[in-house]
Amino acid sequence: MRAGKLRAMLASCTVCPHDCGNNRLLGEIARCYSGELPVVSAYTPHFGEEPALTGTHGVGNIFFGNCNLRCVYCQNYQISQNHKSERMNEVSIDRLAQMMVELQEKGCHGIGLVSPSHFVPQIVMALEAAAGAGLRLPLIYNTNAYDAVDVLRLLDGVIDIYLPDLKYGDDAMGREFSKIDGYALHARTAVAEMHRQVGGTLVKGDDGLVKRGLIIRHLVLPNDIAASRETLTWIRDTLGADTALSVMSQYFPTHRALTMPLLDRKVRESEYQKVLAIVENLGMGNGWAQEFEASDYYRPEFDDRDRPFKGPADNKVEQTEEGSA
Repeated sequence: MRAGKLRAMLASCTVCPHDCGNNRLLGEIARCYSGELPVVSAYTPHFGEEPALTGTHGVGNIFFGNCNLRCVYCQNYQISQNHKSERMNEVSIDRLAQMMVELQEKGCHGIGLVSPSHFVPQIVMALEAAAGAGLRLPLIYNTNAYDAVDVLRLLDGVIDIYLPDLKYGDDAMGREFSKIDGYALHARTAVAEMHRQVGGTLVKGDDGLVKRGLIIRHLVLPNDIAASRETLTWIRDTLGADTALSVMSQYFPTHRALTMPLLDRKVRESEYQKVLAIVENLGMGNGWAQEFEASDYYRPEFDDRDRPFKGPADNKVEQTEEGSA
């Protein structure tokens, strides 16, 4: 029933807030440059997520190609904004299900669905097959938060852990740097729905890893392009001061940002410390803060699809422990 409702949305696509109206079931390409079949650019155990997700065996991340945003600084631009080559990575629903099971067999602690927003119907169909094949891991919805609330409601009871990135507190910045209208409203509405489903308290298992809950990521950008105070204040006032945060310092100029004066440098340590001070002043103490040096080693390279993350981020977690955000 749930999968059928979601698949029907592809006939006049309303799977994300773009509401393209394209018939993806007939192969029409939507604004995300995707059709009916899901595009999987890589799937691999990943050790660079938050400590309470990564554990000792990593998260089994499935990186979906293309994206419904066009961020000029996207660190995954090789797969998010290169649709002509990524079409060769289309997979069947059955193959997507097999990938999930394979990651479980490798010992991963959860299945990370990375950039899933434009492939939710296909993911849910694959989950039905994967569950029948023995999939039992927590599902992590790792998203840019430009999600349709009607779609999220159909994920209630399916997704265990929501991991959205709240990018901007100012719609003008979203328009300029991610080619998106109304980002702040859409993203906040989506995150509020995620919070409604899983609540504000992280539920952990006997192994100390998160099994259910909401963790909001916030990437600090140069020149306060992210409007961090506005975003963090909204989280505190709307969702509560105990909401788990993951404050990220890993920005580095790449892709089109290399030629943009406001984005063509790394975040300064003073900028990062200012955001951490805002978190503290807001009384938000749950979560994680990346080490300032994260931008030096957290640099994906999707020319190697089997191991796109190398260096410290690939073999240990360079983040502080929970409670230090």
